[in-house]
Amino acid sequence: MGVTRMADELSRPRVSQQRRMFSLMCRVEVRIEASPETIWALLTDAAKFPRWNSTVTAIDGEISNGRRIRVHVPGTDRTFTPVVSDVVPDARMTWTGGFALLFRGVRTFRLLPQADGATTFTMQERFSGLMLPVVGRALPDFGPVFERYAADLKNEAERTEPARW
Repeated sequence: MGVTRMADELSRPRVSQQRRMFSLMCRVEVRIEASPETIWALLTDAAKFPRWNSTVTAIDGEISNGRRIRVHVPGTDRTFTPVVSDVVPDARMTWTGGFALLFRGVRTFRLLPQADGATTFTMQERFSGLMLPVVGRALPDFGPVFERYAADLKNEAERTEPARW
């Protein structure tokens, strides 16, 4: 597959999902015409998150290594309280929540710079645990949410990217 064709295929978010008895994984990937630094600034600014991301109404706390944040989502009073870890600025971070053996969610963000100045953004979440067969039936289809998250990020990053010389 040629580079141009691959770039065209990633111009819109591409979602994949896998369901197993004790694990559920959802992944989205998209090409963003912006630098990793521009995208990272958006992903780590908790106060401004709801301004560009329609899948989040608020994030309380600081999105930095070792910190617990509180994520509020539209349409529910429930909040999620993951711990931020594995932070490599402009490259990757992980948000982990839940209880290790019973039910756990691990969301990983990755930014892969491309030779032409664009960035491939990947977000993957894996749910696992002994309670997943029971809890899994109540979980929503994450595909549309992940697709919207990536599209919102792409739109905002490309809108705010400084002019390239």
